Amino acid sequence: MNLEAIEGAREQHPVDMIERVASHNSWSFERTGDDELSVVVTGGWSDYHVSFSWMEDFEALHLSCAFIIDVPEHRALEVIRLMAHVNEQMLFGHFDLWSQEGSIIFRQSLLLAGGAEPTPRQVEMLLSSALDACECYVQAFRFVASSMMSAREALAGVLFETVGSA
Repeated sequence: MNLEAIEGAREQHPVDMIERVASHNSWSFERTGDDELSVVVTGGWSDYHVSFSWMEDFEALHLSCAFIIDVPEHRALEVIRLMAHVNEQMLFGHFDLWSQEGSIIFRQSLLLAGGAEPTPRQVEMLLSSALDACECYVQAFRFVASSMMSAREALAGVLFETVGSA
């Protein structure tokens, strides 16, 4: 099979599509380069710094969503334990610790091989799923980083199911 024969030409740069979706949704964004767009989103638990990057070599649209948490060196191992437990729960994407930046980052990619174009719905879902993951687990990361809980306790604390209503 000749891979060159099935590749298609891209009609538009994938980050251009994200820019249009961001404008349409009134997201505050900054085009930081030809291949990157940044958005700041205010969530219920944190402000999230989202970066969409086009990775031409892989034909992938990469999303990273960071939130700032001070992780003291003596708590880094327990935060990494929590990250391993959380990543086991993830169907898409994963969390990483960027200790030099003082942030936890959620990362995932949308593969667009062969000239595939991202749809507005795919871009919205990429962002939505990242924000949902961050909102779900940000408190657990804070609990562990602040020495309040172990990784298992923090994870149990954010994954409990509420029964009934108040």
